[in-house]
Amino acid sequence: MSVLARSVGNAFRNKVRTAAVVAVLAVAIGLALAMLVANQAVSAKVQELNASVGTVLTVNPAGSQGFEGGGEPLTAAQAATAADVPNVTAVVGTKALRLRNATEAAAQAAAGTQAGLGASGQGGGQGGPGGQTTTTLTTSLTAAVDAGTLGARNQNSSGTTGTTGSTGTTQPARSLPITATGTGAEVDSTGKALELTSGTGLGDYTAESTKALLGTTLAEKNNLKVGSTFTINSKTFTVAGLFDAGTAFGNNALYVTLPTAQTLAELPGELSTMIVTVDSMEHVGAAKTALQNALGTDKADVTQGQRNLETAVTSLDSVKNISMVAFIAALGTAGLIILLIMVMLVRERRREIGVLKAIGAPNRTIGLQFVLEALVLVALGSVVGAVIASFASGGIVSALVSSSTSTTAAPAGQRGGGFAGAAGGFPGGQGGPFGGASQLLTSVTASVSPEILAAGIAAVFGVAIIGALVPALLTARIRPIEVLRGE
Repeated sequence: MSVLARSVGNAFRNKVRTAAVVAVLAVAIGLALAMLVANQAVSAKVQELNASVGTVLTVNPAGSQGFEGGGEPLTAAQAATAADVPNVTAVVGTKALRLRNATEAAAQAAAGTQAGLGASGQGGGQGGPGGQTTTTLTTSLTAAVDAGTLGARNQNSSGTTGTTGSTGTTQPARSLPITATGTGAEVDSTGKALELTSGTGLGDYTAESTKALLGTTLAEKNNLKVGSTFTINSKTFTVAGLFDAGTAFGNNALYVTLPTAQTLAELPGELSTMIVTVDSMEHVGAAKTALQNALGTDKADVTQGQRNLETAVTSLDSVKNISMVAFIAALGTAGLIILLIMVMLVRERRREIGVLKAIGAPNRTIGLQFVLEALVLVALGSVVGAVIASFASGGIVSALVSSSTSTTAAPAGQRGGGFAGAAGGFPGGQGGPFGGASQLLTSVTASVSPEILAAGIAAVFGVAIIGALVPALLTARIRPIEVLRGE
């Protein structure tokens, strides 16, 4: 009988014990693999945060805050100045618009409740997300987000709905506006690339176009798909693509090219905000200072795209370290289990080992038999452990991230206040302990890829071989004459 066949047979000699050993190993290996998956998922998220948000600076008109406009609007000339600042790799200008349903706007105008709006529904500049100056236009679209209790409270407090005017008539209820952004590149308000779910981008973002990108919920609300049309201020636009911002508020939005938005607002060359990308996180501080000096403190306010990103990344780094320590601990546990089992088996089979040595079997062959037996047990445990990890890794990642982020609070005064229904005053409700990064933190996804499983199982087999070699070496100390004399 070959060594391999004998090893497999020995592994199943006592089926009850084998089942128990495999079950214990499966738990240890499953935990090790789940922690390795968690470590990889968190590492990928940290890289994503650093790459897509950590190097982004936002430039707003000086004095702007939340939906309270202030100062003078930014210009294309200032964008050119920003692009010349050292370590700046890209400058994307945006123009913010707010769209009201045309039918609703007409009803408001008839009730005399939209003071200052002309027949077209266009009003004066209003503060937008992050201090953006917005212009309100009319559209054939219907907002995908109902005002609800929070929206009604906000509008009641400002006297725009639910109150009785001087004529004694009740003003019509208003829904939330639709956020429209003219952008010079295919990025959202944080500088992160738009995730298109279907269709294509807008092509040349520096030229006027009649194409638009719609949020998935906005498109669904209006029964639109790629190729459908809608209007803004009576101008027809075609849906080129759909995107998913990850939140209901963020998906109640659309994007057009920057020149298109400027034409719609009748404000050529004017920008609501600028998204400035720096070449690395190490240069963000210096670039921020240089950018502020170049633009002037009286002309622009420069802020880091996510002010609390450093805290968020630190929190994720702690999760990454915890998961790695847990992986090593679980791996060590699996190795210890193999060591104890193989020591027990060597003691049980002293007579068998003595006989084999007496008939000429070398120590290397006998030791290899025990190593192969241990690997058979580990292989069975790895199969079950991989199944456990595939089901448990998602919950483990969520638990680790949740427990870490919930224990880290932002200093008082750093939680933005702005438009009711959009926490922190940013699209998508980017408020909370980590500012706009909170949405990214909660989107850490565990993916059990074949590569991660292969790496984890390879580490488990390596530890198993080490654990099995120790008792295998003990066989060299067994002298046949002593064993047979004891018999």
